[in-house]
Formats: sequence, structure tokens, C-alpha cells
Amino acid sequence: MNQSPSPSDQVTEAWRRHRPYLVNLAYQMMGDVGDAEDIAQEAFLRLSRADLDEIDDVRGWLTVVASRLCLDQVRSARARYERPGGNDLEDRRPAPSRQDPADRITLDDQVRAALLEVLRRLSPGERVAFVLHDVFGVPFDAIAETVGRPVGTCRQLARRARGKFTVAQPKSAEVASAEHQLVTEKFITACANGDLAGLTAVLDPAVWGAGTILADPAPPPQVNHGPQAVATNLLLYLGPEVTLVSGPAGGPVVLAFAERRLFAAIVLTIRGGLVTKIEAVADPVARAGAGQRP
Repeated sequence: MNQSPSPSDQVTEAWRRHRPYLVNLAYQMMGDVGDAEDIAQEAFLRLSRADLDEIDDVRGWLTVVASRLCLDQVRSARARYERPGGNDLEDRRPAPSRQDPADRITLDDQVRAALLEVLRRLSPGERVAFVLHDVFGVPFDAIAETVGRPVGTCRQLARRARGKFTVAQPKSAEVASAEHQLVTEKFITACANGDLAGLTAVLDPAVWGAGTILADPAPPPQVNHGPQAVATNLLLYLGPEVTLVSGPAGGPVVLAFAERRLFAAIVLTIRGGLVTKIEAVADPVARAGAGQRP
């Protein structure tokens, strides 16, 4: 007779399936991968203490918990930022490494500055409503329950945020389509679990990938062709020890962090529900600084 999985096994399986999604969700709201990882950790800790028999949709439950944690933290950070002399978002930027020249502009600096510029334009409610609905497709009635406001108000929050986002990034593409978001999520989850079969399943048969190293002089780009070669090479660098998130507002860009330090940006070209091209830019100094070989 088959036994039902224990609560511990259920939480472990939920961690494997949903943690990459939850970290990504939190990152879109917080703009800081360390905060995102901490929020996901807290959400799963609460899941381990909950009665799993009372939870019909584990992913939905985790989404609500993580979103509320983000909302609380964003409100707190905004209050500190708006106090005279308070600049919490600026203060969270890491100090320059003593091993690098003071004027070295890193990939992390560029992405952090761009994302924080967008997030600062949004109120806490706008940020949560926009990310949940426009990026992750959560319906407004669920968002209303999460933020504790009427459905109509949540629609207005998302609409206002959408307008501010467009102004902040006038040259950027529109928010990723649902298809792009789904493919990107599958890509991230497969890499996070070291799942070669899952990764090749989202790659087009004619996929090719090119990697560029930020160095002077820069070495020739590394190019791979075909799902097996591309996926195998990706997992050498983007395995379970790396945290992957979507670029700001769910665009077809994946950011790779090692020990909470950004070391690569991966641009995905998606057609027909499959990735047809992968272009990566990597910063070996950042990877080495995170305890990894360049």
C-alpha cells in the first residue's frame, strides 16, 4: 500500500519545485537578491510549520506569504528612505572591494542602479500589484487578498505602476508575455535543480549559445550549438549553487548570482515557446570574488 508523503517530504518537494519561482518573485519586488533569498527562506519556514492538509495550492500559499513579507519590508524600507538623512536603498549597496580599482563599474552596479531607479518610482502597493499581476499573472482578486485592498484599487495600483515603469524605461521592451515568463521560469527552475532533461526541454532543436567575458583584452566568445551541448555547458556555470532571477519586470533576461553577487546576465531569445538563442555576458572578477573560479 502506498503511503502519503510525510510533511517533511512535502516541504522538501515544494522547495525543489517552487523555491526558484519564489526567489524570483521576491527579487522583482525587492531589487536585492539577498533580501529575496531571505524572504523565500522565511516563507518555507512558515510552510514547514503550517498544516499542509489545509493547503490546497502550495505555490499559491507561498506566493501570498512571500508577497506579504515583501510588502512589509518595502514599506519599512520606504519609511527609512523618506526620513531626513535616511537613504536605506543607497546604504544597502555593497562597498567597493579593496581588491578592485575604486572606479571599476561592475555588472552588479549597473543592474542594481537600473532596477532601483525603477523601483523607487513605485509605492509599496504599486510595486506588489504590478509584479504579481503584470509579471507573474496573479489575478487581481488574489492580489486584493494579499495586500488587503479592494480589487478595483489593486487594478489602479498596477495601472499606475505600469505607467511609471514605461516612463522609467522608455527604450525597453514591453513587459514579457505570459509565454516568455513561463519559458523563463522553466529555464530558471531546471538550472536551479541541475535538471539537464528539464533544461533541454525548453531549448529549440536549433538553439545556439554564445558567452562573452568582461575582460581586457576579451577572449573570443564561446559558442555552442544544439540543446545537449548548450544545456550541458550552461549547467557547468548555472547549477544549483547559483541563484537565478529574471531581469527587471520579467523581461527575457536571466541574472546569475553566486553568494549574492551578480556575475552574469543571460539574454534569452524565445520563439514558439522555446529558447532559440542564448547570449551571456559574464564578469569573471565577480565570480572569483564570490568564491568561484573565473
